[in-house]
Amino acid sequence: MGQTLESGATYELRAKVDDTRTAASLADIGEVLPPVFGTPFMIADMERACAALLRPLLPEGWVSVGAKIEVSHLAPTPVGGEVTATAQFTAQEGPLYWFDVWAEDASGRIGKGRIARAIVDQKALLDKAEGRA
Repeated sequence: MGQTLESGATYELRAKVDDTRTAASLADIGEVLPPVFGTPFMIADMERACAALLRPLLPEGWVSVGAKIEVSHLAPTPVGGEVTATAQFTAQEGPLYWFDVWAEDASGRIGKGRIARAIVDQKALLDKAEGRA
């Protein structure tokens, strides 16, 4: 991994909220949850933004994986709204790459936090996941 990531580098990911990305779409039968942007989808968008920043650093056969997530969901976004998830690289601490993350919609900030990702050998990861390591 000869390339490095500059502190402050950012990536934005924009996505519409539809019926498949709501709290209601995650509800167990019998629960009534509102048709607003679901927290797991916000976190996933933030993770994808972090991963996009790391992608140019990846040697062939390596991937980035989530390691730590510290995120707060602050406000709802209704179906039809657009959400922008932003990741900003802040530091590398050993194997972890840390990012400040936030999400915004037309009304302002709806989420914020920090995410750490690690760069790992894809084959070793798959072997471990499949019980071969």
